[in-house]
Amino acid sequence: MSRAFLLVLDSFGIGGAPDAAAYGDEGANTFEHIRTACAAGLADVEELRAGALHLPHMESLGLAHAAALACAHELPDTITSGFFAAATETSKGKDTPSGHWELAGLPVDFDWGYLPQSEPSFPTSFTHALMRQANIPGILADKHAAGIPVIEEFGEEHIRTGKPIIYTSVDSVIQIAAHEEHFGLERLYEVCRIARLLADDLRIGRVIARPFIGETRDTFVRTANRKDFATPPPAPTLLDRLTAAGRKVHAVGKIADIFAQRGISTIRKAPDNMRMFEALLDAMAEAGDGDLVFANFVDFDTNFGHRRDVAGYAAALEAFDARLPQALSLMRDGDLLMITADHGCDPTWQGTDHTRERVPVLGSGPSFVPGSVGVRPSFADVGETIAQHLGIAPGQHGNSFLDLIKRDA
Repeated sequence: MSRAFLLVLDSFGIGGAPDAAAYGDEGANTFEHIRTACAAGLADVEELRAGALHLPHMESLGLAHAAALACAHELPDTITSGFFAAATETSKGKDTPSGHWELAGLPVDFDWGYLPQSEPSFPTSFTHALMRQANIPGILADKHAAGIPVIEEFGEEHIRTGKPIIYTSVDSVIQIAAHEEHFGLERLYEVCRIARLLADDLRIGRVIARPFIGETRDTFVRTANRKDFATPPPAPTLLDRLTAAGRKVHAVGKIADIFAQRGISTIRKAPDNMRMFEALLDAMAEAGDGDLVFANFVDFDTNFGHRRDVAGYAAALEAFDARLPQALSLMRDGDLLMITADHGCDPTWQGTDHTRERVPVLGSGPSFVPGSVGVRPSFADVGETIAQHLGIAPGQHGNSFLDLIKRDA
């Protein structure tokens, strides 16, 4: 029986979303704008990277071809070693849960709740209930903010008063930052669990624990103990269907959190992309027949996309690409590997929000032929292709393209 590996480069969009204008993102293109900046020498940083964007392994699989499909451009005349597509998100919103759930065969057909740009951003009823139930003396920030600056602004006051830092963004999210030692990591998690229950009435997708250490604004740094408390998917996903069929789903990175621990067999986490890649290799080595390894590489989004760091994003892509052959070398006859994304986060775009974009679908495996599988009308096509490949019944959304890439088709 075959295995499947799904690697999500968090926020690595390729432009071309037909409804981008509705989100204020017409023209956003994470890949193309990073590539253009690198070619122009605008992403050269001493001892980090320099010159044109160098992604030979993803390019070989068809990255540039997928990007051309996404924006209706002429395809490059080079031959690819893998199959490629551009996938269109149908879910409402451009957030992490929606993108991942749709990849797993469950598009989001409802509107998430969002918090206003005004200050304070959180309803008084939410704030008072959280203070009472979590036994905290108050909250700090209470506004839209970026993670590092808000900790720098309120971190010292947080240590002095014991009030957690609570903020939001354009996403459907509540983020709670607290000091690992002065406040306590487990206490932070408990505050987030309470906030998760209270956030249900607001239709908020995620509550995220953002622990940090340090004693002054100049020394504060977030730790690797981030934890997402997501609302569970409203219906079974590919992960549920696989585990119900007796298969294992090996989650790498924040996958288990995104799916509220549902349909998950094993969990591996790591503090950065490169150690996440080590966890991926371990999961691939452990995976048995019929299993899925589902990995998320979050640094692209958190460390570089939201911070609008073009050079950092480019260097992270190059580091991932350099290690890709290690994953490909672990594949055996019948295995399927796909690389994709959940949304965009164009580091050249205004603001710090995600961007509405199509995403690449790059794939390889000994049993599959290279070439285009076109513009896919839903991310769910990825999940349904994996479902057919692993021999389980199709879901209610999306269409498999497995028959287009099988060597014996």
